[in-house]
Amino acid sequence: MSEIESGGCQCGAVRFQASKLGRPSICHCRMCQKQFGSFFGAFVTADQAHLTWTRGQPMLFRSSAKVKRGFCGKCGTPLTYQHPGGVELAIGAFDHPERFEPQIQVNHHQRLPWIDQLFEKPVYTSPEYEAFFASVESFQHPDHDTAQWPPEDEQ
Repeated sequence: MSEIESGGCQCGAVRFQASKLGRPSICHCRMCQKQFGSFFGAFVTADQAHLTWTRGQPMLFRSSAKVKRGFCGKCGTPLTYQHPGGVELAIGAFDHPERFEPQIQVNHHQRLPWIDQLFEKPVYTSPEYEAFFASVESFQHPDHDTAQWPPEDEQ
């Protein structure tokens, strides 16, 4: 993928642009579960020469002797997985995460025991539930680059 993709954190303090992206994947290791506070981490490999931080920089946490994990120091959004072979960007941090369908799973032996049945679970919906989420006003940065964030009237 050679087109320029953009993304960033929830609060907008850190933004990036990247091209020459590689293989999307999900990782089941315990460190990725903890980084994302979720069942796995989802990443796409990036060419560091084609990765630009356009607003702010991620803070780094050394999660092992070989790995640093980048995140927004203001809102905590996971952003990177940096290892001796390069960098990977969190798929959920992209403005268009739907463009990065994972192609492989890594550390599959560390997956949670019920993960293979996760999407067989019933879908819950109710008019009250839908109405609540329809009424939520998001304070997150929008899924596109902005000249300034937050807007002047909200600073």
